[in-house]
Amino acid sequence: MPRGTDISPLSLLLARIDAAADRDPSTPRTAVASGFPSLDRMLGGGLRHGDLVVLGGAVGSGKSALALAMALRAAQEGHRVAFYTGEMSVERVLERILAIEGRARTEDLRRGALNDAARASVGAAAVRLRESLPVIDRLPSGGVDALGDELRASASVDLVVVDPLEMLAVGRLPAAEELAHAVRRLKALAVDLEAAILLTAHLPGLVPREDPRPVLDDFGAMGAVREHADVVLGLFREGMYDAARALEGATELIVRKARHGTTGYVDLYFYAQWMRFEDMLDPDR
Repeated sequence: MPRGTDISPLSLLLARIDAAADRDPSTPRTAVASGFPSLDRMLGGGLRHGDLVVLGGAVGSGKSALALAMALRAAQEGHRVAFYTGEMSVERVLERILAIEGRARTEDLRRGALNDAARASVGAAAVRLRESLPVIDRLPSGGVDALGDELRASASVDLVVVDPLEMLAVGRLPAAEELAHAVRRLKALAVDLEAAILLTAHLPGLVPREDPRPVLDDFGAMGAVREHADVVLGLFREGMYDAARALEGATELIVRKARHGTTGYVDLYFYAQWMRFEDMLDPDR
């Protein structure tokens, strides 16, 4: 190739780095901001294209709500986002979205019991979201392969949220083997689509022990999460275990693995009545 026409992958990478440093808006973004600045700083900018991110926690800790919040905030920043649910209907997900963004109680939404202020807040949220909703759908019944077929047939996407891992088992193998296979296939799918995939996971073994904070071994799947995920996040709310000692709503998001960033703790606050998380160091205005 003649000198001066070098378009090698290394040259393209250097050009992206320079453009990002100069804040060139025309440069394709290689990471999706989670919407929680403290987490994004720790991960070196957010959820990177091609990465598999796994978010785990105990039942009732708010995994789905946090994953949905990340999907919403990414979509509002102009990213193309798809949210696949295995445990809720699309209508229930939309209820949660209005609760999160409108700061309204989900039970009031369902019963039509909103007061005037809450009704106005929900209405304003609906208007804001009209042009920036993620694509929301049920998980296809064929597991990761069916999900991959669906995503490849649709428009390109920057972030795919899968909630939860356990619903990807299709019953062909023992459960642990199925989940391990799903994790490996999701990582390959993230690379193939050049998208970030955020996967939630149930961690049922946290309650009986002295420190219920999630660690890598809790994610199971025959070690596939530990080995193949690029980022592993554990969600911990002390108030679930010791309400007398805990600050109500205080939440730790623990970065247990970060292939491109650092591990550590992010402080969040959980408004349980709205199913809404906020960054305690950089809260929403």
